[in-house]
Amino acid sequence: MDAPLKVPRHVAIIMDGNGRWAQSRGLPRVKGHEAGADSVREIVRACRELGCEAVTLYSFSTENWSRPPQEVAALMALLRRYLVQERRELVDNGVRFQAIGQLHRLPAYVRAPLEALTMETRLRSHRMTLTLALSYGGRAEIVDAVQRIAKKVQEGRLRPDEIDDTLLSQHLFTAALPDPDLLIRTSGEMRISNFMLWQLAYSEIYVTETAWPDFRRPQLIEAFRDYSARERRFGKTSAQVQRGDGDA
Repeated sequence: MDAPLKVPRHVAIIMDGNGRWAQSRGLPRVKGHEAGADSVREIVRACRELGCEAVTLYSFSTENWSRPPQEVAALMALLRRYLVQERRELVDNGVRFQAIGQLHRLPAYVRAPLEALTMETRLRSHRMTLTLALSYGGRAEIVDAVQRIAKKVQEGRLRPDEIDDTLLSQHLFTAALPDPDLLIRTSGEMRISNFMLWQLAYSEIYVTETAWPDFRRPQLIEAFRDYSARERRFGKTSAQVQRGDGDA
């Protein structure tokens, strides 16, 4: 008999393999990104139905700006299309939308629908928060947080001895979110690629060879089953976890 499915409160996903998926089929790389958008739709819907409180998708990194201009343009157009086409489903199903990263670098035709969707869902009651990491890099996020903290110290609004991990977390782009319980990476690469470097400190990591365009609800359930079988110790021993040492 299968163990009960334990659904992570916050799942973060590195959506990898779109280009390789397309090339293996003799298709242009952009076709892989288009197929990947269908996976985004299905996975967001499945996470909401399964009861996740938050989903964060690594959609476009700071390093992705160095890709060929035509591919970047295609990705931006695809992003705009997603924001427009998925607006009604997100709003109607109580999904709070937000984006994190160096959003000022996005073209205006992307920022406009992004900001509109963010504002439309910001004050509504919500069942899940969907976060797109766009023009995002984990190191840049930490640098930004440190700079803002340093400015407060310089202005006399903060003492150096008041700086701790909680304070730094409060200055990250993800300040309103719990740290991810589970990181999923598709397409088999064994690295986190500058994604949520601070927040992933104790996240469980699940890597699958499945490319993102082929990652759908059954594959998500399999990832959650793997997560359900793990014991999260946060530096404790198994005995301590089983006794509940340190629990509130």
